[in-house]
Amino acid sequence: MRKTYWLASYPKSGNTWFRLLVANLRRDAPVDINDIPERSGIASARGSFDSIMMFPSALLTHEECDRLRPMVYAALAEEDVEDPDEAETKIGHTRFVKTHDSYTCNPDGVALMAGAKGADGAILIVRDPRDVAPSLANHNRTSIDEAIGFMADPASSFCGHRDRQPNQLRQQLAGWSGFIDAWLTQTDIPVHLVRYEDMHADTGDALRVALAFAGIDATAEETARAAGFAEFGELKKQEEERGFREAPRPKTGKGPGSFFRRGVSGGWRDELDFGQVARIERDHAPMMARLGYALAENAAAAENGLPTQDRIERMAG
Repeated sequence: MRKTYWLASYPKSGNTWFRLLVANLRRDAPVDINDIPERSGIASARGSFDSIMMFPSALLTHEECDRLRPMVYAALAEEDVEDPDEAETKIGHTRFVKTHDSYTCNPDGVALMAGAKGADGAILIVRDPRDVAPSLANHNRTSIDEAIGFMADPASSFCGHRDRQPNQLRQQLAGWSGFIDAWLTQTDIPVHLVRYEDMHADTGDALRVALAFAGIDATAEETARAAGFAEFGELKKQEEERGFREAPRPKTGKGPGSFFRRGVSGGWRDELDFGQVARIERDHAPMMARLGYALAENAAAAENGLPTQDRIERMAG
């Protein structure tokens, strides 16, 4: 029986990059960015739901879909037949399925992702929220301030419209901090945490360790080559030449946005103003500390050899 691992991430945290790294493993040339899985390679795909349930999800409300999604994921995980036409990210008998769903329960109190019946584990990809904000604004075609508000909203979701038919099932995000906390605190399946910044620092090693978590042995040479094939410059070049199907949808009077925008860590320093940084840090300080993302004032103090805020508070107490 094949194994399933969720590739879980808050939007714009590196999920697509990780999928491209996996897709480029053990290849002799870079994979076309438009050849990475889409139809069944994401948990919110309607096609997989409709195929398993044998009726269209479009007939159901978000809540009705949520009641059935655990059964869908459990059924998909139990499938042992390799379909050559099935588009999904996989290595051998191990498949990786992208999800932007927070780890939550449906209206019946059942884990939406079906717990251990739906997957053997999850690779949770996280990114500094100060870098997420401008990238999310670009993707959603909104202002950075709107993106910051969206990230702080525990009721936020993707494809949650009720006045139209979204192209995917609703994905409840629970805000940046809520999303990450939900995946880290659940006890149904094991989780391997990958920071976007660590992927940048040593892409090949971060990939090798994540694959080992999923039971896949890959040599340093193999992961280094995959990292080279999925290097940001290569991805950006392909998008400029051929476009990318996951790029932001154009709004009236505007051309399509760029998906592979900057591909850097710490770019927030020249994209956010002081007030925006303060808002993000106020909204997410506990989770940022948990993940090792220093607050701006602490980072500045450390660079200048001054006491950090934590030390100042301790001395004052």
